[in-house]
Amino acid sequence: MPKKQNIKKKVKATKKPKIKKGSRMPLREKKIQEIKKKLIVQRKALIAEAIDALNELPGQTTFPDLGDQASAEIDRSFMLRLRGRERKLLKKIEDAIERIDQGTFGICDRCGEEINIKRLEARPVTTMCIECKTQQEEEEKLMET
Repeated sequence: MPKKQNIKKKVKATKKPKIKKGSRMPLREKKIQEIKKKLIVQRKALIAEAIDALNELPGQTTFPDLGDQASAEIDRSFMLRLRGRERKLLKKIEDAIERIDQGTFGICDRCGEEINIKRLEARPVTTMCIECKTQQEEEEKLMET
């Protein structure tokens, strides 16, 4: 009876791609972290501007001329409206940072799909993909008419 020979095939070991130091994070995740840094800088700038604006906001003053009085009121109203918009933007920035921390940033609120990274870079406070946002705007236009 012939002896069984142990036949071992030489298998070439496939080389694993070398992971460069610092590149362990997927590209999308890196971009999201860059967006977070920009959002934090933007938040700090908005807060600093708001503090400066509160210190510079003219109080209720009375002018002898009604035209001057009206002009001052319009300026004050305009400044307050700008602060209101900045306050809303600040809230959106804080929400975006929170979503990044929770791992839900970049997911469309409406359809649940990933939002294109270029859209996130252009408008980091967005909560909808371009398709859903376009659809929402079209629906709003229909409601107005």
